[in-house]
Amino acid sequence: MEPPLTGVVAAHRRLVEVIADLDDAGVLEPSLLPGWTRGHVLAHLADAARARARVVEHALRGEVVALWEPGERDAVIEATASRSADEHRAATAEHGGRLEEVWAGVGDWDAPVLGGGVDLVPAVFTRWREVWIHLVDLDLGVRPAEWGAEFAAHVVDVLLPRLPEGVAVRAVDVPRTWGSGTEVVGGVRDLAAWLAGREPDTPLAGPLPELGPWPAYPTRR
Repeated sequence: MEPPLTGVVAAHRRLVEVIADLDDAGVLEPSLLPGWTRGHVLAHLADAARARARVVEHALRGEVVALWEPGERDAVIEATASRSADEHRAATAEHGGRLEEVWAGVGDWDAPVLGGGVDLVPAVFTRWREVWIHLVDLDLGVRPAEWGAEFAAHVVDVLLPRLPEGVAVRAVDVPRTWGSGTEVVGGVRDLAAWLAGREPDTPLAGPLPELGPWPAYPTRR
């Protein structure tokens, strides 16, 4: 599949819009993620963009670097979560823009493996997911209803392994059924939200089983 570069750019633009009027007090308010303020979510999104850009920059030179060193991710989030709203806006724009710029420098996305043995495609899908899902977590007005149908179907594809055996999900607004067995039925965005552990906008029909752990990220999807 082609990496969703335009989808990531759209998600970045929406993130910038959503936090445009956020003030310092709002940064410190709880997000929808237990134990995390809005500042924690924004710190994570900014640093994830920074780290992903760094990996690509090195890969294009034939070098392999870790996304984060052990403990680095959590340490950066904790150290930067309480920044001012203006500082969060600046980091969001800077690191998101840098990631878009380095991706623009990738010459051949069709190659299964690029510089240094690093497959760069999965990170684009991961970024697409993390920005749109965490936009909901910020609790600043974005809900799963705003997700595109293609994006929501992609989330279902990736998170389907969370379903126990014998359970299927069926979308009523797109012609898609995933799996087989007892059906959980609803809009594709609501199914995606539920599988991602977020509250659907419209209740789903059918018995809702306990979901398993998040799967390991696929190599290309």
